[in-house]
Amino acid sequence: MPTSLNDYKNIVGEELIQKIYEEAAPLKDKYVEHINSTFHGGGVAEILSNLVLLMNDVGIKTEWRLLNGNLGFFTVTKKFYNALQGASIKLSDNKKRIYLETNQTNAIFMHISSCDCVIIHDHQPLPLIDCYKRKQPWIWRCHADLSNLNQIIWDYLKQFILKYDSAIFSIEKYKKQDLQLPYNIIPPSIDPLTNKNKFIPSSFVKRHLSKFGIDLDKPIISQISRFDRWKDPLGVIIINDINN
Repeated sequence: MPTSLNDYKNIVGEELIQKIYEEAAPLKDKYVEHINSTFHGGGVAEILSNLVLLMNDVGIKTEWRLLNGNLGFFTVTKKFYNALQGASIKLSDNKKRIYLETNQTNAIFMHISSCDCVIIHDHQPLPLIDCYKRKQPWIWRCHADLSNLNQIIWDYLKQFILKYDSAIFSIEKYKKQDLQLPYNIIPPSIDPLTNKNKFIPSSFVKRHLSKFGIDLDKPIISQISRFDRWKDPLGVIIINDINN
């Protein structure tokens, strides 16, 4: 795992690395806290596992805190996540209670008043903003596709989002017009130094595909993601069929 920007010199060049260090210099010794709900197993955790290390490398004191929850909490927030992408949802009082109480309990254990900036990732820790007397800017980092969301869940979560100082979205179309909040766009990125993205020799590929009897003379369609409707596996097949 890369721990320094210098690990990327052979990829982007020394000049760009130096520019990043220079632009980060005014933030030296600032203290930033990232908060999300999982340490591994998802895209947000994958981003933070590298981002936190690299932010510290450029001189920004950066920590990563987790929102702890039980099965009930993660079942509810999974339904919230699906609804943000367009699924139907029955937003019961019990779901709201589980959601709020978990955040309130976590707030008791999180001492974040001394940091210079709080960055909340996705919807799970959103209500934390109501649990503190804020002395610093709070930023909401949205990683979800909000282009076709369920209005019921959006109206509920928006009451928390509007209390944030600014937001970050992956692409412009994910930003909702009714969210009157300063925002920035930070596109998704691929880290070429992680194991998932490293170059794989053709000999390695052939050896492993042959174990499953896959005919290498035929085109191969591959989608690296969870196998669920929100990743649109059918769309991958249809698009490939059209292109051929």
